[in-house]
Amino acid sequence: MEQTLTAWLLPAITLVAGIAIGFLIARLAPNAAPGRTQRQLDEIQERFDAYQSEVVTHFNTTANLVKKLTQSHQDVQQHLSEGANRLALDELTRQRLLASLHAEDGGERRERLKPPVSQEMPKDYAPKSADVPGMLDESYGLKNKR
Repeated sequence: MEQTLTAWLLPAITLVAGIAIGFLIARLAPNAAPGRTQRQLDEIQERFDAYQSEVVTHFNTTANLVKKLTQSHQDVQQHLSEGANRLALDELTRQRLLASLHAEDGGERRERLKPPVSQEMPKDYAPKSADVPGMLDESYGLKNKR
């Protein structure tokens, strides 16, 4: 009976001692791991903030460039209109030049696309003649040895 008591008592004492040691280590060591995790989290947050700032800067620059492009386009149109008014020899030529300038500017309506005439679904196979075997035929693509 003493042997079974010793057989159970020794592992039980070892288990309790292991739990106590683990608890002490867990209480003393948690300051190291959360600090590292917090540093990593702060670094990721800084990188994310920098990325957001870069995205905002990019879109602001893009908006400014598009604004400049639009202004340049309007300046070119103005220059061409003034040139057509000043350099055209007669009124008919001047009117044609100005009309072509305004047609490129979107003043002229474009023709809309028309829907297809046939409502038949497209075929997913190539049409074939009656005497030619289809692709699913056993002899398709084989040469006859006669």
